[in-house]
Amino acid sequence: MTFSDFNLDKCADGLLPVIVQDADTLRVLMLGYMNREAFDKTLRLGLVTFYSRTRQTLWTKGETSGHHLKVVDMYPDCDMDTLLITVHPVGPTCHRGTTACFDTPAETGFVRSLSALIATRHAQMPEDSYTTRLFIKGVKKIAQKVGEEAIEAGIEAVDGNRDRFIYEAGDLMYHYLVLLEQMGVTVADIERELLKRHS
Repeated sequence: MTFSDFNLDKCADGLLPVIVQDADTLRVLMLGYMNREAFDKTLRLGLVTFYSRTRQTLWTKGETSGHHLKVVDMYPDCDMDTLLITVHPVGPTCHRGTTACFDTPAETGFVRSLSALIATRHAQMPEDSYTTRLFIKGVKKIAQKVGEEAIEAGIEAVDGNRDRFIYEAGDLMYHYLVLLEQMGVTVADIERELLKRHS
């Protein structure tokens, strides 16, 4: 894919609108614009670079704050007049210090956000963290907790106790995500497996 592949006649001022999405949580982070130089620099650096319409210059996101957007993949839309870039953000995306420039509800993509947080806990192993203690105990203990929580959720479902089921299902989901991380498996890996079965 090159910049020339895009239908720039449909783009205001010949600038390509770019939607940036977190590759892990799927949360939409921001919208920006690219000219040819910004597009080429993004490909070259692997860091999202925009064209600033107000300053009329290129700017690589995070060049002053360090909060870069590391490119994972790029997808043109069906009309070739908009680009979606999935990224691994380094720090908050918005200048306000928030995760995203859009104030979408906190629960949007929360399971994936929780999965990313668990991965961070695994990498950093902070003291006084329940998640750290699970990783220290290892796969057998984590798998045991998944089994225990599954049984507890099942009991509440059979008893018809919706509120208790939601509570226990939350415990089950958390421990399941910890087990996925322990096994080096992502939510996306599971999605691909289910998609393969569905198709």
